[in-house]
Amino acid sequence: MAISLSKGQRVSLEKETGRKLEKVIMGLGWDVRTKKKGLLGLLGGGNSIDLDASAALFDSGGNLVDQVWFQQLNSRDGSVRHSGDNLTGAGEGDDEQIQVDLSKVPSAIQSVIFVVSSYSRDTFDSIDNAYCRLVDASTGSEVLRYSLTGQGAHTAQIMLSLYRKDSAWSVRAIGEKTQGRTIKDLASQLQSFI
Repeated sequence: MAISLSKGQRVSLEKETGRKLEKVIMGLGWDVRTKKKGLLGLLGGGNSIDLDASAALFDSGGNLVDQVWFQQLNSRDGSVRHSGDNLTGAGEGDDEQIQVDLSKVPSAIQSVIFVVSSYSRDTFDSIDNAYCRLVDASTGSEVLRYSLTGQGAHTAQIMLSLYRKDSAWSVRAIGEKTQGRTIKDLASQLQSFI
């Protein structure tokens, strides 16, 4: 059974799964909040929001080494791959995914921080059922899930850190609400979560 993470919680992937994971998938999903129509139907709202999953790779010195997002779908070393941009959030299941081949992440990389940002500048007040989850890519089983539906006027959230600890990978739920359209807007904020 998958762990439901809370903000600040840390989990060792090896201890949780009972084995060393080689590949994981970070899945992001969301729905557009259905707005009730107001007087004269003026408050109807749109039916799509463009959220984007991104990943930033840091070395042990806290230096940003690489980024994976809708404008760069693969890390330069090929260990991290983005599934592509979903512009609406429509449909069931994950709307965007980032696959990390833990066995190929260079030893110089100590953490991978995942963020979600609203390219359309819609706030999280307009979003329902937002989550990120970590899946064991070899079995398809969900290892952990983190709810992102905390409402607010923020346009981005620093979700999770996947980091090395004693040569094993662990996860930390961050859940930091912030502002930004892309990972480029958030890069300077990420170092404090390494």
